[in-house]
Amino acid sequence: MSDKISEVLGLSPMPVAVAQTNPDIPTQYEGDFEYARGNMINIIEKGNEALDGILDLAGQSQQPRAYEVVTALIKTMSEVNKDLMDLTKKKKELQAMDGLGSNAKTINNNLFVGSTAELQKFLKDNGTAKE
Repeated sequence: MSDKISEVLGLSPMPVAVAQTNPDIPTQYEGDFEYARGNMINIIEKGNEALDGILDLAGQSQQPRAYEVVTALIKTMSEVNKDLMDLTKKKKELQAMDGLGSNAKTINNNLFVGSTAELQKFLKDNGTAKE
């Protein structure tokens, strides 16, 4: 529809600037994301080391409590891995909201500044007004 208006008024569409964020410059959440991701990876690595040790201990002692601890640690480790994946998903959603994703659109708006009488005179002078 804006193209018809532009054509009738003899104007070229005026593009509206879409905010572009340089991906090389970290946005506000980028630092938080990297910090949280680093912490989660560290937790996962430490948890894997602890799990190996507890599994050895449980195997040697054959204590039910040791196996209970192993089970709890495995559950916790799987939750941290899931949280790491959720964090990555949230980062992608934030990038899409910032216009970094593939959903960025360009909007063209035309604007006539003047009174109705001036618009009618302009259209009449250009031979596009219908009487």
